[in-house]
Amino acid sequence: MRILLVEDEYEDAKFISAGLTEAAHTVDTVSTGADGLILAMKDDYDVVILDRKLPDLDGLSIAKLLRSGGRKIPILFLTCLGSVKDRVEGLEEGGDDYVVKPFAFSELLARVNALGRRPPMLSSHETLRCGDLEMNVTYRSVMRSGERIDLLPLEYKLLEALLRNMQRVVSKTMLLERVWGFNFDPKTSVVETHISRLRSKIDKPFKSQLIHTVRGSGYSIYEE
Repeated sequence: MRILLVEDEYEDAKFISAGLTEAAHTVDTVSTGADGLILAMKDDYDVVILDRKLPDLDGLSIAKLLRSGGRKIPILFLTCLGSVKDRVEGLEEGGDDYVVKPFAFSELLARVNALGRRPPMLSSHETLRCGDLEMNVTYRSVMRSGERIDLLPLEYKLLEALLRNMQRVVSKTMLLERVWGFNFDPKTSVVETHISRLRSKIDKPFKSQLIHTVRGSGYSIYEE
């Protein structure tokens, strides 16, 4: 699943993101409510994990704005506000589940997985396509021209990042952040190396090229 984590506590965000990534989920992490709202409104996520106490826009306001904007994405509140009144308030304002800090990661993961299995979240975003390339996000499978393509976890995340931005340029910085979790450029060729490996599986065995280099900007996936 693709998960948006809105958490301003650095250590908590790092711990949660690492755990969810190990569980084969793709995680985008932001530390402000404003950034979280922007991403949740424009991108396709399966679950949003939302802290209630944020430095700018609080979690309840974000939930209300998402619901009033027609977004039906599941919201899981993760917060230290654990009274019955707080829980009821969170659920009434648009939350689908509520976990109180401190928490056991196994419980958080189980709740996230349960939210992701809800039928509304398995609608039009199950499958990503570009030409004859098809990625089933639910089953994490990739096929091209009817042939199954086996990808390593990082290759899968890299391809997913490109497909979710099909026909748009995805910069090296964006890929480093979304696939490897770096919020800085480590000055290595890790992106180029993995793009090359991905091309050897996605493009080279087939007649047409889908992954394109946009010189000086990044990469884009589209059918010519």
